[in-house]
Amino acid sequence: MLCVRVEGQPSLPRTNTGKVTITRETLLDKIKGGWAGQTIGVTFGWPTEFVHLGTFIPDGQTIPWSEDYVRKAMQTFPGLYDDIYMDLTFVSVFQRCGLMAPVDSFAQAYARAGYDLWHANQAGRYNILQGIKAPQSGHYLNNPHADDIDFQIEADFAGLMTPGMPTVAAEITDKIGHIMNSGDGWYGGVYVATMYSLAFVSTDVNYVVREALKAIPQQSKFYQCINDVIGWHRQYPNDWKKTWFELQRKWVEEVGCPDGVFQPLNIDAKVNAAYVVLGLLYGNGDFTQTLEITTRTGQDSDCNPSTAAGILGTMIGYQNIPAYWLNPLKKAEDLPFSYTSLSLNAVYELSYAQALETIRLHQGRVGEKNVEIQTTRPVPVRLEENFKGHYPVEKKPLFQSFGDSLRFTTPEAIGLVIRGHVRKKQSDAPTHLLRAALYIDGAKVEEANFPTQPSQRRTELFWRYHLPKGAHVITIKILNPHPAYELVAGDYLYYTDQPVRGYRSKSH
Repeated sequence: MLCVRVEGQPSLPRTNTGKVTITRETLLDKIKGGWAGQTIGVTFGWPTEFVHLGTFIPDGQTIPWSEDYVRKAMQTFPGLYDDIYMDLTFVSVFQRCGLMAPVDSFAQAYARAGYDLWHANQAGRYNILQGIKAPQSGHYLNNPHADDIDFQIEADFAGLMTPGMPTVAAEITDKIGHIMNSGDGWYGGVYVATMYSLAFVSTDVNYVVREALKAIPQQSKFYQCINDVIGWHRQYPNDWKKTWFELQRKWVEEVGCPDGVFQPLNIDAKVNAAYVVLGLLYGNGDFTQTLEITTRTGQDSDCNPSTAAGILGTMIGYQNIPAYWLNPLKKAEDLPFSYTSLSLNAVYELSYAQALETIRLHQGRVGEKNVEIQTTRPVPVRLEENFKGHYPVEKKPLFQSFGDSLRFTTPEAIGLVIRGHVRKKQSDAPTHLLRAALYIDGAKVEEANFPTQPSQRRTELFWRYHLPKGAHVITIKILNPHPAYELVAGDYLYYTDQPVRGYRSKSH
């Protein structure tokens, strides 16, 4: 794929606060540790992903691992590694287009890739393919999944290419993370990349977790959630489950993700970042304990240990990952990840080269044996808040398929998300791109395309926030009907402007 060129592309920040000298050998070992750690973590969490929703995995339940486990996973379930191949998409763009590659190069590369995506990633991809560019492609007004975990699980690359330079990592996440996320969803990527960056220059897990949080605005819910976990760890230093229960009690009620509201499923970035932090803090630098705890927190239990083990792997280095975990990985290091031509061994060298280039770009020095890094300290990125003033009330069933129009009236509401999809009724029907319009109280507010290809799909039928408070007449009209195509409306989620005490109805 060609690189998109933008004249006058601004340079990344160069605010320096000190110098750190490490050997090139150590730098490479830490980069390898980061990639190895996240690959081990996602593989270990393979059989438990989204199995334990709203509960942790009991101590008595053994999570499998074996000598050939990584190779087996890569060959039998390549889609497991979405964390990795999304990272590698962006790594490849840097390789092809240089460190100053503009955002459109990254957006087009991932939007047109052959792999399947979900939630914020798929919503962002749809927007890019429909001509909505970043950062609007990740903004919650255009992406109901904007607070989801997506960029958080694929931001590792930004920290691994910016050793000891967290402000540079944050600048990279600002550009790329807003393709598919915003608000807390973006903050997840900022926080993860910052922890990776700091893991090159500190071996203190507590310091890295706390210091990285300085990159997040204190007014944000993301900051407050992670800060709570740090406080609960101090209060209950020997019992991670007490902290897990406190987290569940205070933070797990979903607001944005239409699939997670009123469901046990939770892929909210701040909650899953909290599971990562919980594992890092209670793991206390022990690779096995960190993996076990982070996985047992449940929910997205392959992505969260992948992040935690990647950060810790960067901190301790490849050579210090226990053989129990590392030996199975070594058997798979020459296998290319699905949808890429890159193996781990290739990624190690590619990521190392990009880190050296970043060090040079930001006033560091690269010698024959050592590198001198001009380090930076985390500073808060700007404040963004998604779904402000929106409180979910109910999911009301629709259960309607239609080839022409759909009409219903909401209760008193300020926002809604209509969940559904397009359906091709006949497999041999001619190709047809269905197009529909949304009307609210008689006024057309949007037209949208509904591709049937899974990789190009629209995640929901329609959504709208910040409506005038009141009952609203909703109409969806198909603008180019075809007898072999229809829209399927499952239900709609609606919001009010005040917190709801005791939800009347959950999900149907």
